[in-house]
Amino acid sequence: MSKERTRNAGARERRTGRPSTRTSARAGLEAEQFRKLRRMLRAILPTNAFYAGKLAGCRPDRLRSAEALAALPFTSKQELLEDQAAHSPYGTNLTHPLEHYCRLHQTSGTTGAPLRWLDTPESWAWFLACWQAVYDLIGLRPDDRIFFAFSFGPFLGFWGAFEAAAARGNLCLTGGGMTSAARLRLLLDNAATVVACTPSYALRLAEVAASAAIDLAASPVRAVVVAGEPGGSIPGTRAEIESAWGARVFDHTGMTEIGALSAECAAQHGGVHVIENEFIIEVVDPVSGAPRPRGEPGELVVTNLGRWASPVVRYRTGDLVRIAADPCPCGRVWARLDGGIQGRLDDMLVVRGNNLYPVAIEALLRSIPGVGEFRCTVAANGPMQSLRIEVEPRAPDATAALGERVSRAFQDRFLLRADVVLVPPGTLPRFEMKARRFVRAP
Repeated sequence: MSKERTRNAGARERRTGRPSTRTSARAGLEAEQFRKLRRMLRAILPTNAFYAGKLAGCRPDRLRSAEALAALPFTSKQELLEDQAAHSPYGTNLTHPLEHYCRLHQTSGTTGAPLRWLDTPESWAWFLACWQAVYDLIGLRPDDRIFFAFSFGPFLGFWGAFEAAAARGNLCLTGGGMTSAARLRLLLDNAATVVACTPSYALRLAEVAASAAIDLAASPVRAVVVAGEPGGSIPGTRAEIESAWGARVFDHTGMTEIGALSAECAAQHGGVHVIENEFIIEVVDPVSGAPRPRGEPGELVVTNLGRWASPVVRYRTGDLVRIAADPCPCGRVWARLDGGIQGRLDDMLVVRGNNLYPVAIEALLRSIPGVGEFRCTVAANGPMQSLRIEVEPRAPDATAALGERVSRAFQDRFLLRADVVLVPPGTLPRFEMKARRFVRAP
């Protein structure tokens, strides 16, 4: 093989995670990760006040293994929020003077105050490169037309996805500020083949289409890329979207402060590949912080390697994940999170001493025929907590038998009784971005 072909093959492996020999490629990938980590820390520690203080005494040249990385302290969202409150408005996790930054995004504020995040042209280019890896994973085609169904506000949403697809040469269709009906008309009139949105909004668009007698399954849409919620890897939710749209669902995960972390490949359902040439991930015990053995569930911890202008090192995401033990049929050596994000630590519901995760409840409800939209409310009932589940039937003439089936299935699955109430179709709220189906009553 010529030197030029060798260089091209190496670049292709770094971009796609596809190796020629699995064992050697995995070792090479890990060596590359730590080379990038050392370079990043050498670059940021002299000028990034947040990490200069947090990692005082760190010797980047000694970071050559997972064990060495694990000796560094975690970074938490609460730390970053407190830093921004103390050094308003952007905090001290900035490697360059403020005039070097060109983009502002912020978190959705679903679990608290929004966190602001700045990018320089270089760090934003890295963000877009991660999205190019996502598009490689899902098999985006040159002739795909992508409809982005989100608001295009300060929440990061699909901003990176939009700009990466445009740079790739794909026709990009924007849906900001439109009603759901107008968005449907736009994507159909322009023969979109890929739709990017949250799982909840994919279901909402399908609902609006059904009410207008539009057969989405007959449209040119072949793929629905979902993010922002775990629904893309929940079998029942996924099946519902795929049936309504007649299209393949691809799950994707990422965070404003981390970047575009992972996506599902075309070869296998129900798991997302981490773009490991740009991230180092760890899975730790949520309480002790100790590493969990591969294949066991725990909290996802992420270090990004190319966003030097505003990096995160050992960032505790609060997401519960499990690294799949079996290799993916696609041949990539990148770690695959089995079932995507399986829950969030701060979303856990405690009902009469039982720990319940919303993902597990949604998986159950979506598996019951006849269940449409739903909402779960946890409320104090004296010294104990009670759970009320409001269910919209799919059929307006549904009987009380549906509520009984839901109640029985819930008790069988969780060994816990819930107060199940059927409500008329159209009663419960719909969501464009992250859904709020699980609420705590004051």
